[in-house]
Amino acid sequence: MQDLLLEIGLEEMPAKFMPQALAQLAQLAADKFEEARIDYTEIKTYGTPRRITLMVKDLAEKQLDLAEEVKGPSLKAAYDSEGKPTKAAIGFAKGQQVAVDELIHREIESGTYVFAIKKVAGLPVKDVLPQLLPQLVTGLHFPKPMRWGNGDMRYARPIRWLVALFGREIVPFALEEVVSGRISRGHRFLGSQQITINEPAEYFAVMKQNSVIVDQNEREKMIVAQLKALAASVEGDVQIDEDLLTEVVYLVEYPTALMGDFKPSYLLLPEPLVITPMKEHQRYFPVLKGHHLTAKFITVRNGNGEHLDEVQKGNEKVLEARLSDAKFFYDEDLKMKLESNVAKLKNIVFQEKLGSIYDKVLRNQEGVKVIASLLNLGGEAQNRALRAAYLAKADLVSNVVYEFPELQGLMGENYAYAQGEHPLTAKAIAEHYLPKNADDQLPLTFEGIVCSLSDKLDTIVGCFAAGIEPTGSQDPYGLRRQAAGICSMIVGRSILVSLKALITQAMDHYPTDIIGEREELLAKVYGFFEQRVRNILTDRGYRYDVIEAVIACGYDNLTETVLRAEAVNKLKATDSFAKLLTAFTRANNLAKKAENDQVNEEYLVHEAEKILWQDIQFAEKAIGNFNQKRQYQESLVTVSTLEESISQFFDGVLVMDENENIKNNRLALLVRVSNLTKDIADLTKIVQD
Repeated sequence: MQDLLLEIGLEEMPAKFMPQALAQLAQLAADKFEEARIDYTEIKTYGTPRRITLMVKDLAEKQLDLAEEVKGPSLKAAYDSEGKPTKAAIGFAKGQQVAVDELIHREIESGTYVFAIKKVAGLPVKDVLPQLLPQLVTGLHFPKPMRWGNGDMRYARPIRWLVALFGREIVPFALEEVVSGRISRGHRFLGSQQITINEPAEYFAVMKQNSVIVDQNEREKMIVAQLKALAASVEGDVQIDEDLLTEVVYLVEYPTALMGDFKPSYLLLPEPLVITPMKEHQRYFPVLKGHHLTAKFITVRNGNGEHLDEVQKGNEKVLEARLSDAKFFYDEDLKMKLESNVAKLKNIVFQEKLGSIYDKVLRNQEGVKVIASLLNLGGEAQNRALRAAYLAKADLVSNVVYEFPELQGLMGENYAYAQGEHPLTAKAIAEHYLPKNADDQLPLTFEGIVCSLSDKLDTIVGCFAAGIEPTGSQDPYGLRRQAAGICSMIVGRSILVSLKALITQAMDHYPTDIIGEREELLAKVYGFFEQRVRNILTDRGYRYDVIEAVIACGYDNLTETVLRAEAVNKLKATDSFAKLLTAFTRANNLAKKAENDQVNEEYLVHEAEKILWQDIQFAEKAIGNFNQKRQYQESLVTVSTLEESISQFFDGVLVMDENENIKNNRLALLVRVSNLTKDIADLTKIVQD
């Protein structure tokens, strides 16, 4: 066994490409080695801006032998009446290059056949790798591949060198005009551009000597430690954004953090307006003290500690220009009333068939009115929500948001607050975009929730009406994300509201020629939410059969749906559940033959069915009360008390009695049993462990 090293040397790669590329390479290598029957101990991938590296520990030196069974003619056709092989058997054996007496007999579904066992000896791995490694390199896919020179190959960035070593031996292959070898390159400015790698075991140490920390996890630890140390040196804390940290990790090969300053006067600007140019445009980490922004930042240099003072001055100069622009834009925006921007939204198209952003604002206001009523929002809160819906998109035409689009909503909140709007109105302007993804925070205010629901529902319903539906990975309007946001808000804030009512109100604010067939659109949008509901239940740890059982009884009220799933989950954990499920499933299966659910006591002739009928009536009343209070667990416990009387019913009576009236009456009893959980879950979908 020997280690394998594959290093793909490139021009600087976009940092955002790297995590996915490394995951692809690891999976592709595992698949290829399995396919090639080559054993190994461990596969790991590493990346820097200039290299993608695969390291395979203890790769076998020989492929595993292959024993393959090949089906031949039937036994009858392969041997004559005397048991001698026929021409069919002899020809088959010859074709498979085995002796005819080595053929075996095996019985399969279609009869007994002869089989040949073909044994393929494994090849030396060093002979396999020259064909396998190019497949690993070219098998990677990138968002925006490019061509270079006169070649036809497309890749994330031009390939400049290839290192391929199996132990101390070079694995020979070529891509375009680049030939594999043992020569790598160090840091572009601090390392040698002709580094000889003798064997994989020395790779990391040799690269470190040339100012390249190949292991991204090691670089991340170095960066985090340096960030925290620098922040602590000024008695502050560093705000580490995970996405920014990941990006910086793949922007540098040898990280050295340094701290810079900016004018304290910029701290008078809204914090997002200071932090965004730092993080999004310059990849700087803000420094805080007591959760408040300070006039300092930390950046990470791709290099060592030499001449850091000059690097610091350069970064400070760039940030000064950014913040100066931000202040100018902010001051200019404050000269205009936020509400004066609303009319300008008439010139911004939301969607060709659905009108302008201004049209959307008007629809959102109508939506707020209805949703506020559905949620029993008070008059003052409703007025604040209406005002927020009117102003929610106004910052889209502001100078700051034009320059920094990621600040939409946040700047609207700041402008509204600065210009005297109610604080909850201002807050709702920012919150109407929340949640932006599955892990994002939910709106804190009722005003924000109502505005967010109205805006997202308008987008989803409008897009579906216009024929814009998510397909595969295509979802240009983020409809899946917005539907998930709606579900998260309703469930996260325990809102009791009909999903169909929410969808219907959004439909009401569009012209009939856009909506088309109302029932068809409602069904389509409602069905679109089903997967989002499943995702929420899955994220909460419910098993697939519990989810199926609950979804089968509807999901119109999402909060109740989660409560129902929890009730079923708890009932499943009880000792009596298995017996109940058996009895209930049997009752449900027979109930499908019933004509109605009307029980006539005149035809209750057996003591067991009389007892069951009494228990059913008691249970129906109790369950009705429990369900009204959303005490679904108590309802299911009540159902479980019927297990004994259901079992005694089946033991004591013949359901399909010769007397038609008695038979139908007993079937009606079973319908009533089956209906006990119809508003909670379809228990027949539960799988017994």
